[in-house]
Amino acid sequence: MKKSTTTPFMAAPDYGQSLSGFTINLLTANLARALIFQRDVLQAEVLHQDEDLLILRGYGSNWMVHADHTYDKHPLLADTQSAPRRGAGMELRLHHCDPDAVATRAQSQGFTILDGPRDQPDHGLREVHVIDDDGYIWVPDVPVTD
Repeated sequence: MKKSTTTPFMAAPDYGQSLSGFTINLLTANLARALIFQRDVLQAEVLHQDEDLLILRGYGSNWMVHADHTYDKHPLLADTQSAPRRGAGMELRLHHCDPDAVATRAQSQGFTILDGPRDQPDHGLREVHVIDDDGYIWVPDVPVTD
């Protein structure tokens, strides 16, 4: 059920048709906390925010975070809420996003560091695995330099 009465930065059909490549939609139980993680920890640009939705851009990608209530008539919500942890088994990678800086910001905001930051020579990357409040695992990384 949509709650927002604000005017979006772009009409939903126009925004949907403007997307290309790979994007993600995430569901959140707490949109205010998700905003802190996206904006302050990952330093994503907030294109739109209201009580229903965040539209974000960063690191060459766009993504959206929807409040649970916007999926009240969609079967994905029940499936998501019955899982022991949202996002299990999925990594959301942000390339060219400084993992050390993200780890510092995440810790200062009370988010969980699962692993790292550390160099992964097999991948040629320095990375950190950070868990947001909904259990999604974000993996900022940068190329390892010699």
